[in-house]
Amino acid sequence: MPAKGVIDPQRLSDITRTLSSDEFEGRAPGSAGETRTIAYLVDQFKAAGLEPAGPDGSYVQVVPLVRTQVPADASMSVTEAGKRRPLVQQQDMAALALRPVDRVQIAGAPLVFVGYGVSAPERGWDDYKDVDLRGKVAVYLVNDPDFEAIPGEDAYGRFGGRAATYYARWTYKYEEAARRGAIAALIVHETEPAAYGWNTAIAPNGEGYDIVRADPAKEKLLLQSWLHRDAAVEILRGAGLDFEALKKSARGKAFQPIQLRDSTFAADFPLAHARIDSHNVLGKITGRRYPNESIMVGGHWDAYGIGEPDANGLRFRAGALDDAIGMAGAIEIARAFKRGPRPGRTIVFSAWTAEERGLLGSEYYADHPWLPLETTVANFTMDVLQPNGLARDIVLVGAGQNELETLLTHRAAGQGRVVTPDAKPERGLAFRADHFPFAKRGVPTLLLMGIGGGHDLVNGGREAGDRWVSEFTAQCYHQACDRWSASWDLAGAAQDVTLVYQMAGQLANSREWPQWNPGSEFKAVRDSSVAQRR
Repeated sequence: MPAKGVIDPQRLSDITRTLSSDEFEGRAPGSAGETRTIAYLVDQFKAAGLEPAGPDGSYVQVVPLVRTQVPADASMSVTEAGKRRPLVQQQDMAALALRPVDRVQIAGAPLVFVGYGVSAPERGWDDYKDVDLRGKVAVYLVNDPDFEAIPGEDAYGRFGGRAATYYARWTYKYEEAARRGAIAALIVHETEPAAYGWNTAIAPNGEGYDIVRADPAKEKLLLQSWLHRDAAVEILRGAGLDFEALKKSARGKAFQPIQLRDSTFAADFPLAHARIDSHNVLGKITGRRYPNESIMVGGHWDAYGIGEPDANGLRFRAGALDDAIGMAGAIEIARAFKRGPRPGRTIVFSAWTAEERGLLGSEYYADHPWLPLETTVANFTMDVLQPNGLARDIVLVGAGQNELETLLTHRAAGQGRVVTPDAKPERGLAFRADHFPFAKRGVPTLLLMGIGGGHDLVNGGREAGDRWVSEFTAQCYHQACDRWSASWDLAGAAQDVTLVYQMAGQLANSREWPQWNPGSEFKAVRDSSVAQRR
């Protein structure tokens, strides 16, 4: 397979420029911009020579979404020893309600502090100790027990230090609370372990999104919320508990859940909700020998739509780098494969909707796959590729998880490059892109994300790479200034896309089955289906 020149930087630029243009109005799910985006991507998939990989011979998979909105004046409170303390939305609480109900009502539900809320048998850790959460409100610490652990504490080194694990994610905590029958869950927000400030935790206009579920009451809490640290400290103090002492105790294996004494939670407010049909775009090259074994390549097409004008009068938050360029990469990889012989295994190309609303398009597909996930060899996801020219390295988000990293290291060496781990793994980027729904279901995954850390750029070195990441994330990430620029140099992005092409090609023409590393949160679920890959 050719190592250089297989991916054209100019074509990456042209596709990115088109998808992030004003014509597409910021590519919000359910908008006129979505309609134009889907039509464009289907045309591109056809032009690349891909077969349809959606239902009924289509390139499109309908993704039914529910949109909810918690009102700004939502009534929520904690009562302690008969004294009611109101909790103000967007001040004390950043609440979402993702069940499509007309009214959220919780009356006098007991609060239970469950530490970090981790149940990790493979790490010998259980915060729940068989506590009964049915009908109660679970109160969690953010991140995992290792984040602030010090030598001598049980948690120290058990969860990879400050690097976030799956158990650190707020999504995991809410899902675990729902599995255990809780009616609601509150996560105490602290900026450093959350990796973002309170303003970021607040959902604009109280809006929440989810996929339409057959039984929302089984899978989703009635209420989920960040709880401001100051409010949490006061609530715990009212129950005779000290916040910092609780944090320390939660870093020990002997930690026991604590029901807050004489404390109950209440909520009562109307909930606006509506169904929105959005769409994934799916194409494939059917394998000539093993058509039911597949490799997935893709990213997300959606961005943030139309917002208030910024300082330059820009309204469309069009996501040029997040993630129009990932779409460009997937299309160009498809073209590259179609120029060569048909691979032995099937390659699926995906353009996911609603990543920015919670990885919902990829989650829906993972729940409704057209090829079995048990025989999906790997998932490669591209989400934000750096536009600053050639680099001496490739940044790996989520290092230490699976054998795809060895493949990446080998292929990068063929380009004269090295692999650099994510500079700030505590941010949990490894759980915030569209590969993750597949990782949860055991599929080995690899994420290329250019904001995982500053690349060692040929022009300017690590300092220039770090400066770009800092400036982009502070100023343009999810904002209207994430736009195509004629000043970009996409030679480095083309190298990164070439790596995905090469890795996918190697797996597609082999009998390799990459494995999760021992200790990975996702190894057990993959191991449970090993018979289907023999």
